[in-house]
Amino acid sequence: MRREACGWRLDPIAQIGVQEKGFRSATIMADVYPTELKRTDDRRLLIRWSDGQTRQYSYRELRDACPCASCREKRGAASPAATLLPVLSAAEAQPLGISGMKPIGNYAYGIEFTDGHDTGIYTLEYLQELGSPA
Repeated sequence: MRREACGWRLDPIAQIGVQEKGFRSATIMADVYPTELKRTDDRRLLIRWSDGQTRQYSYRELRDACPCASCREKRGAASPAATLLPVLSAAEAQPLGISGMKPIGNYAYGIEFTDGHDTGIYTLEYLQELGSPA
């Protein structure tokens, strides 16, 4: 069974194969999935979920929570000396925005930010953890 959600076809069932001895393929049901994505005038993303919940996310929150390896490494690194000023690119000096979102399989979204960053894969579960109720 396939459901139409956010203009993309999302399959609520993901097949996961486990190769270890004694395990067979497992089926995981995606109980909650996005039904609407909307950008607001106050630089936020609203996601309406199939369970009726609507969550809001600031663009900065999503960018700062990027789950890609580079961003995770930067978050874990020591902060530079407070006397140094960072050098920003032209894109980084502009207000942050979302220039695009695309589904990745039926379990995540890739978000392209206006600063050029686009390598994070935001799983549906991770998106449900982020943000706040709208």
